[in-house]
Amino acid sequence: MKFSRIFYVFLLSVLSLNSTTLVAQNGDQMLDGIGETALIARYIFDGNAKDWSRNNLHATLSENAEFTSDSTFNKVLSLTDAAFVQLPQTTLNSMESLSISTWIQLDQNTENQTLFDFGKDAARHFYVNPVSGNVVLKSNANALTGTFTKLNSGTWAHLAVIIDVTAQRLEIYLNGALASQKTLSALDLNTIINTENNTLYLGKSLAASVANLQAKLHDFRIYRIPLSQNQVKNIYAIATGKEESVVNERHEPEDNLPQFADDVPQLYNNYLTGVSDLTVETVVGQLPRLPRFVDATYKIPVNTTKVRVIWPAPTDNSSVLQPGTYEITGQVLGTSFQPKATVVVKKGNAQETPQRTLEAFALNEVSLDANRLGQKSKFIENRDKFITTLAGTNPDSFLYMFRNAFGQPQPEGATPLGVWDTQETKLRGHATGHYLTAIAQAYASTSYDKTLQHNFEAKMNYMVNTLYDLSQRSGKPTTASATFVSDPTAVPTGPNKEIYSSDLSEAGIRTDYWNWGEGYISAYPPDQFIMLEHGAKYGGQETQVWAPYYTLHKILAGLLDVYEVSGNEKALHTAEGMASWVYARLSQLPTETLITMWNTYIAGEFGGINESLAHLYRITENENYLKAAQLFDNIKVFYGDAAHNHGLAKNVDTYRGLHANQHIP
Repeated sequence: MKFSRIFYVFLLSVLSLNSTTLVAQNGDQMLDGIGETALIARYIFDGNAKDWSRNNLHATLSENAEFTSDSTFNKVLSLTDAAFVQLPQTTLNSMESLSISTWIQLDQNTENQTLFDFGKDAARHFYVNPVSGNVVLKSNANALTGTFTKLNSGTWAHLAVIIDVTAQRLEIYLNGALASQKTLSALDLNTIINTENNTLYLGKSLAASVANLQAKLHDFRIYRIPLSQNQVKNIYAIATGKEESVVNERHEPEDNLPQFADDVPQLYNNYLTGVSDLTVETVVGQLPRLPRFVDATYKIPVNTTKVRVIWPAPTDNSSVLQPGTYEITGQVLGTSFQPKATVVVKKGNAQETPQRTLEAFALNEVSLDANRLGQKSKFIENRDKFITTLAGTNPDSFLYMFRNAFGQPQPEGATPLGVWDTQETKLRGHATGHYLTAIAQAYASTSYDKTLQHNFEAKMNYMVNTLYDLSQRSGKPTTASATFVSDPTAVPTGPNKEIYSSDLSEAGIRTDYWNWGEGYISAYPPDQFIMLEHGAKYGGQETQVWAPYYTLHKILAGLLDVYEVSGNEKALHTAEGMASWVYARLSQLPTETLITMWNTYIAGEFGGINESLAHLYRITENENYLKAAQLFDNIKVFYGDAAHNHGLAKNVDTYRGLHANQHIP
């Protein structure tokens, strides 16, 4: 853990709560204004100790830990009678910054209690005493202590402690406002917490003489970034219902970017003496294309005759619905110059789609050759590094979660990939799609080494045979007299479940593949796809999903890549089966539902699955696959609304503020 001399922030927020009702969080996509990639772990404690982040760092409860009903948070963790929670030892690995947030309600004000204690041992640890109001970082004889007003029992509270090593400052916030600030001396956190021997307790001290916590806990979070003052305030405001946690779509700019006054010129603009107006033409319905740079004059030579102009970004095309003329006023930042663009709107048709002038080529048509001296180039060296590593991979690791989803036994020695391919990660199978593409491309490009090529051919066949066999089980009876559901549109909820659920735990995952509809293949049951249709949002809870069509795109693309380079018919049949499953379900949905799905942050992210379905149509000439591809048209972004009134197709900027990886696949 690289803590030394690095900007380090630890955040734990204590904000008193007088109201008895809280607004529910909207999901993990942008929790309290903080990007979900910053979240290491989140323990809601609403009946279990699961980590609801993408990292699955589930905590362990002591035997006497209990959950109790609560008028504020419905269900919370109650720590009494020496109960405590232990976090996985690896939770704080490879951290450069750290923030923590939790809700706490003391049951009693007995002195010397510990909210949490992280460290190596009782001589080197980081802990908070909520009764005395102390935040302590101790490394043997050296200790840094910050203080805050002690908490009252019987009241939910949220305390924020920020330790900024770079600024040598400790700040403590109470109820969203700065309660105290203290200058610190040099601090090396690596002497307190490391990756080799961490003990991470909630409600228990590393020192045997210190009493355990007598309190209720809810929503304990750990972040890998230093949270800002505004983020501390947002945690308070959102939790108390003063603001709503939603996905950004064309709102305020990021508050951590450099800010410059509008009337203070920067760089060359300080020498600007004039900016030209201009005239542009467009056709009815199509917003004009305005130049980013226009002609300008400067009082000294500055190696340019242009200046950057910021133009307004309309949210629709209402200004160009009739022929005529109108003006748009731009702004040259840091100056008073406001160039005008006269827009002439004419009758006519929009510009035609440009013709494609480039063509694809096959990988086996390209070779990397040694230079004139017979030496390997850097291209060859880097290729060989990748190819050699890929050749040594075990396909069973990439098939592990598929077999797990279908309830099939694992081959001896098979182990899961980990990271995004762990038991409860909702993106399971994503890497497998990439792997299929990688081994297909490696096979196609290793004709120079037949041994390597045969290696990748064997891997392709093994992968495809397994996926094909699993897909052939879906929607079919296990015995002649067994019940089953072959219709993809009639997939029921899982056994003993009243609702569709993304629970992928060993105890909770459904494996009744005979009820999943014919052709289904994925590394998790169909529930995530169905839940998205019903409005599920992105996140780690059992009622949330993680971009099921994004992962499916990788799988379909990988299968088609294998088919294209090898002619493996099972790869094609497997892709066809799942494509038919998708078409059967999506073709029954209203357009407005599809628009909502594809614009639901991350949950509705689908990568380039429309391209893969169109690719499949090109191979098979099955019209249903082309229709399926068209069902993924991002109508809101490209056409504005269901009536196709504006959007990108008519030069309306609908991208601003959106998640780029979702909308620009």
